Amino acid sequence: MRIIGGKNRGKKINIPTDEKTRPLRDLVKESIFNLILHSNKLKCVLADSQVLDLFSGTGSFGLECHSRGAKYVTFVENHFPILKILKKNITSIEANNSTEVIQKSCFEYFETHQNLINKYDFIFLDPPYREREINSLIDKIKKVQILNKNGIIILHRHKKDDLDISKSLNILEIRNYGISKVIIGN
Repeated sequence: MRIIGGKNRGKKINIPTDEKTRPLRDLVKESIFNLILHSNKLKCVLADSQVLDLFSGTGSFGLECHSRGAKYVTFVENHFPILKILKKNITSIEANNSTEVIQKSCFEYFETHQNLINKYDFIFLDPPYREREINSLIDKIKKVQILNKNGIIILHRHKKDDLDISKSLNILEIRNYGISKVIIGN
């Protein structure tokens, strides 16, 4: 795994040795960023953006955003062994001053942060494939209004996932890449 674009291009991302974490593959990550940069349907810009990386794992998506010019990245992760790797990855690209790691589950994050004041341009959701409560997170994101006007939510799922996505998400793109399905909306 590596950072594929921007100032840290080619930098290695440490990944876990266990099988519980499924890091975002380079092909899928590159495809997402090609959509962000080239789709006429999306009006968001990476430069100086605010990013919320939920279920961040090793931080692959957020670190890529940082490398490509994001101003600030908030990582939310609660699996302790992965937190060590995430923090090591952040330090390896010298991003400690422009990132924050919140050590909570994503569900707990929205329950305990009632007065969320940050507005995000990109919110990335990469939950475990078995996670079925995605819609409650999307609904909470919409309810607390933390997505900027032209911001987008990017959801990474298994391509065979049959979960009906919340009606509160205006779907702009759905793409399949190998075993992955990427849903982009606002």
